[in-house]
Amino acid sequence: MAELKNSIVKSNDSAAGPDGVYYQFLRHLPESCLHTLLKLFNNIWTIGDIPPSWREASLVPIPKPGKDASYPSNYRPIAPKGCLCKTLERMVNDRLVHVLESRNLLSNVQCGFRKDHSTLDHLVSGSPRAVSDSRSRRPPVSISTDKEFILSPPFIWTASRSR
Repeated sequence: MAELKNSIVKSNDSAAGPDGVYYQFLRHLPESCLHTLLKLFNNIWTIGDIPPSWREASLVPIPKPGKDASYPSNYRPIAPKGCLCKTLERMVNDRLVHVLESRNLLSNVQCGFRKDHSTLDHLVSGSPRAVSDSRSRRPPVSISTDKEFILSPPFIWTASRSR
């Protein structure tokens, strides 16, 4: 029951998906209904068969803020799912993360999408090396293949440009 309640608490107040259920509704369910919902989720987990309606989604293009709406590349697609499906997915995700973390099954260099980790950890851990290399006249290099990646410690760019 704790997993279900935690999953509901962690949800944000997004719009209802195809199932028509709002998170606000789930937050106010009486204990007896939560037990019924948990039985449904456990049944889905045991059988391994997700309801067909939970597998369906309609893509909705959302314009990016401040971008020219006449270009298709200035939209991001979303596929709204139902709150019940997302609640179960969050429970499964939390369980998987717990198993992976508690058994040390993730590499130490895996920082993205982990609690108390950040992809910036790699930049910070490389900082002393970058400073020492700048003193030895070897410019540090930072390569990003993502055009949206613009955050980098200023001293890396300063050291690179001073060569």
